[in-house]
Amino acid sequence: MSAFVTDQFRILNAGSFVESISNNSYYAFLGLSNPTPGSVGFGRTDNWDTSTTNNPVDNFQYLSHYRNTSLFGKKITTENARRVIRKVQWVSNTPYDMYRHDYRQGNESSVSKTARLYDSNYYIITSEFKVYICIDNGSSTPDGTDPTVTGSLIEPTQTDVEPSVVGSDGYRWKYLFSILPSDVIKFDSTEYITVPNDWETSTNSDIQIIREGGDSDINDNQIKAVYIENGGTGYSSGPASIVGDGSGATVSIVADSSGTITSATVTNGGKGYTYGIIDLSANSGSGSKLIPIIPPSKGHGYNIYEELGTDKVLMYARFDDSTKDFPIDTKFAQVGIIKNPETFSSTPYVGTGVTFTENAFSSLYAVGLTTSRNVVIGEQITQSTSGAKGYVASFDTDTKVLKYYQDRSLCFGNKVDQTDSNSTTNIIAFNSTNDITFTQSSGSSSIDTNLNGSVIVVNSKQINLGVTFANGLANPEINKKTGNIIYIDNRPEVQRDSRQKEDIKIILEF
Repeated sequence: MSAFVTDQFRILNAGSFVESISNNSYYAFLGLSNPTPGSVGFGRTDNWDTSTTNNPVDNFQYLSHYRNTSLFGKKITTENARRVIRKVQWVSNTPYDMYRHDYRQGNESSVSKTARLYDSNYYIITSEFKVYICIDNGSSTPDGTDPTVTGSLIEPTQTDVEPSVVGSDGYRWKYLFSILPSDVIKFDSTEYITVPNDWETSTNSDIQIIREGGDSDINDNQIKAVYIENGGTGYSSGPASIVGDGSGATVSIVADSSGTITSATVTNGGKGYTYGIIDLSANSGSGSKLIPIIPPSKGHGYNIYEELGTDKVLMYARFDDSTKDFPIDTKFAQVGIIKNPETFSSTPYVGTGVTFTENAFSSLYAVGLTTSRNVVIGEQITQSTSGAKGYVASFDTDTKVLKYYQDRSLCFGNKVDQTDSNSTTNIIAFNSTNDITFTQSSGSSSIDTNLNGSVIVVNSKQINLGVTFANGLANPEINKKTGNIIYIDNRPEVQRDSRQKEDIKIILEF
């Protein structure tokens, strides 16, 4: 017995995820400042920047590894998440599919030749960032032959409630919404179109007009189009009704001199239809096949998520030097999303049980040094007396603050599968009484035990350090053993600098 998960289930999950953002703490994070086989185990021995092989691993071992190697995170709010659909741009003289409720194997879309509505090109975005669906593309075939669809010649611009023909090309477009300039700037991509949030409950008058069909009543499944698959013979022109599980829908039939139906124009959309047929008993004739096109939900524009198939969510975050926790001298090779990390705890497994909710977090340990020095981002540091080890993520030559992280690869000689012990000790914390030695940049530095608090003055300039120091040491702002990693992406190494902004756009598909 065959079964499948419906498209509507995926659309529902995408909507539920967007709604959950307001009740949870989701963060986009950047991580891994040393993406080389010699310093981190990812089951790899090749060049990290080889795009065909730097695939992330999805198991519990590496989920904790991603937490440990994370650098900093930026909170994702509902303002920075949108449901999205494929980008289908209007281009002159390009043919487009029409909306139909009955695409399937054996009844594919006329242009894209797909058996699934959401895979066909039945909607467009224009140069004015207006989104329309195609109610009719002129593909009706009164002679019963295979449909031939000509290209659309006139770009629609109207914002009327009712679908309208904008020119002589035969296309009839239904306006849905316009993308706000702020959303264009933030979410624009080459592959996707953003869809407004809160369509079902919005009190915006422009949305209400489209959603409710222009009056206080909802669209209520008004039929907007009839497709002629075969015009038959012997018919007379005149009115006809649409019968089915709704009521009130009528069409105007036009037949040519041989009685072939060449036009069936909806004169009253009626209400409540989920199926229907044209009653031609008063028009006589035979052999016709006229298909009323049933709109989605309660009518075109009522539920754009269902109508457009929004089973993907785009999440946006910007990382730049204006945010206190984001060092500009670091590197990263991972992008991820973590849900509900907890505030830092000195006993991680016990934890605080308190979800971190601030706008941004640093997931790095930090140490203040007494002297400035050159470092290599990603190199290993060690305290010989304590045995503590870590990897350099950043060093600020003005504040002399070094940021680092510790992960399990420090304990293994075999970096690939991390099975042979390289040390008889666990990862231990740095202390403030021993010098730190550097593997690649060589030499050592003392810890500034007088560094306390979160603010330092350098050359009469007050600098916020982002984290709080005690005797030269500072902890991350989150408990790195907590939170659910729901997305991870390995990328070619990116080197940050002071003039650089990283706009992270992540697509989640449900």
